[in-house]
Amino acid sequence: MYSQDGLLIGQFGEKRRIPIAIGEVPQLQIRAFLAAEDERFYTHPGVDYKGLLRAANQLIATGKKRQGGSTITMQVARNFLLSKEKTFLRKLKEILLALQIEQRYSKDQILELYLNKIYMGQRAYGLAAAAQTYYGKNLNELKLYQQAMIAGLPKAPSVYNPIVNADRALERRNYVLRRMLELNYIKYNEYNQALNTADDATIQPTNIQFNAPFVAEMARQELVDKYGDDAYTLGLKVYTTVPSRLQTASDRAVQSALHQYDERHHYRGLPHKKFKPGNMLPALQTLGDCRQAVVTSLSATGITIKLPDDSTASLPWQNIPWENLVINKTRYQDNKFSFIQPNDIIWVRQLADQSWALSQIPAAEGAFAALNPVNGAILAISGSFDFNRSSFNRATQSRRQPGSGFKPFIYTAALEKGFTPASIINDAPIVIEDPSLENDWRPENYTRKYLGPTALRVALRQSINLVSIRLLQDVGIPYALETSMRFGFSREQLPTTLSLALGSGNAPPLKMAAAYAVFANGGFLVKPYLIDRIEDHTGSVLFQANPETACLDCQDDNQSLRKPAPRVISEKTHFLMNSLLRDVVERGTATQAKQVLNRSDLAGKTGTTNEQRDAWFNGYTHNIAASAWLGFDNSHSLGKGETGGKAALPMWIEFMKTALENIPETQLIPPTGIVQAYINPRDGLLLAQDNKNGLWEYFAEETVPKVYSAPKQPEFELDGEWYQEALF
Repeated sequence: MYSQDGLLIGQFGEKRRIPIAIGEVPQLQIRAFLAAEDERFYTHPGVDYKGLLRAANQLIATGKKRQGGSTITMQVARNFLLSKEKTFLRKLKEILLALQIEQRYSKDQILELYLNKIYMGQRAYGLAAAAQTYYGKNLNELKLYQQAMIAGLPKAPSVYNPIVNADRALERRNYVLRRMLELNYIKYNEYNQALNTADDATIQPTNIQFNAPFVAEMARQELVDKYGDDAYTLGLKVYTTVPSRLQTASDRAVQSALHQYDERHHYRGLPHKKFKPGNMLPALQTLGDCRQAVVTSLSATGITIKLPDDSTASLPWQNIPWENLVINKTRYQDNKFSFIQPNDIIWVRQLADQSWALSQIPAAEGAFAALNPVNGAILAISGSFDFNRSSFNRATQSRRQPGSGFKPFIYTAALEKGFTPASIINDAPIVIEDPSLENDWRPENYTRKYLGPTALRVALRQSINLVSIRLLQDVGIPYALETSMRFGFSREQLPTTLSLALGSGNAPPLKMAAAYAVFANGGFLVKPYLIDRIEDHTGSVLFQANPETACLDCQDDNQSLRKPAPRVISEKTHFLMNSLLRDVVERGTATQAKQVLNRSDLAGKTGTTNEQRDAWFNGYTHNIAASAWLGFDNSHSLGKGETGGKAALPMWIEFMKTALENIPETQLIPPTGIVQAYINPRDGLLLAQDNKNGLWEYFAEETVPKVYSAPKQPEFELDGEWYQEALF
């Protein structure tokens, strides 16, 4: 598996095999195999009668089959065509097949088959795989003593394996060197030097170039679905759509947001594990961006720690983030850091300024998904704080309520039904009678305050629940469901009650990112995909992705090669929803994104579910759609005030810092059929432009108000709220 920029991110298979041509094998390596296995290979007809007679004589003399007399050609016949049972009948079949093989193939072709097929131990099959497995080298980099060691393996890979049985392996290597000398393949000084060289075979570290385990696992599952178990043995190379730069940003964003949330709550690190001086330093763990360290000393300025790589570092007192620290009912005030003592084992992490800070493994979890809204190519997937702690991919497999992040789909349905951004809906208490419930449903706004008559633009910007519910009542649940399914949601994900307006269905972050891509790309539904290309071991392309593509202006020369994505909302509806969602960032619940990223083309929607069990931000620009989620796996409350704008939005912002580098801003240009009108924001009707209390609003031209606003009606107070008489 490779990233989009060609970095190795994963390897899966039952066997390690690197196919090679005979011309790629050094001549000295070939001679080592001939000396060990079949010195008369290039002269016999496939069967070495001298070898067979020698094996037969030993069988008669001892009654034991210690030598098989098999040539390289006979081994090819056995490995490709026969079982490994040790019977005289199988040996006879070997001989007959070897004679036929020699008639059909050249000696070099037979040797090439052998060197690519033979088992070498440690799940390595073939010469090139053995060189990488034992020495981490290409064939042309092996020394004579290493070549001899590898040549000695086929006789009995489990017995002569240099990693698990070094002494026996060394005996076998030296035997191969001696045979090479006797056959004049090497000179005495070469033999002597190799004989006196200690072997350096060892378990090789993984050659993974970039750590993206969730991406690799998703690609593996897709391959197994496509090829079955053959996926592990076909020698496939898989190139994904994920650039390493964006995946790094995604992982960092998830970890950073979880730490920020954790540091607003409690330190759970006590009691610290203790290291006993004089003992061997225990294996210190690393999870995510956290690693364990041993406190070696304390000073007035901070802590000195020893890290897993045995290096030391300083941790200043100000990098202990928990304020008003209360542990085991003890409040650490004047000397709040006295809970840390020498020889404590603590968790630390390195900050952006390269300093170290006290940390802990977050109790909550997070997930992030980003894709290209034009064609659905997945750009980043992070399924948890750390894959090794939890391999469950919350970005693709979770079923979490999207909360207020679902409201834009209800608003889309409303715009299609003739509502406008200026339409007025009453934000007031409501009681929903539901026979299936023990009590009536009395939904509330997050603030538990009510604004009275409210424009849709304001209601979405401030994420007002009761306006969404009344809007769904007006639109109708069946039409809202149909609209939502056009965005890619399945019927099973969507409830058929008014709670749909508050996002009581379920969806993982990747599904939410794909749905918001419709708003980003002009109104087209694209399907997320991960695998861009699959090649076989020769480099031939077996599969090339050709996704459905959003195309606003499809007059270019390459359009004939594209598959157009289906349009699911009109240009006018798309523009109006973009205007509303940009306003959420400009003046609503996601203004932090504008403040940090300093751009005017950001759009999206925060999401918070009941009792702050889920925190979301789903957002986009023209070139990327992304969804961030944070919550507990057991749906425990995140705590008071932990909304999508506070807990999840920082994750999205952190990712976008990298994703939007050197990406120019785009302007929101009204399409044909969109006009502006000067209106009274209190009732959504036209207003004379000399009236300073009005504002300009966008409308589909067929929905522009036809009448002017009446003079302001008297107001009266009811239960602490002010209402206009005309509304009653």
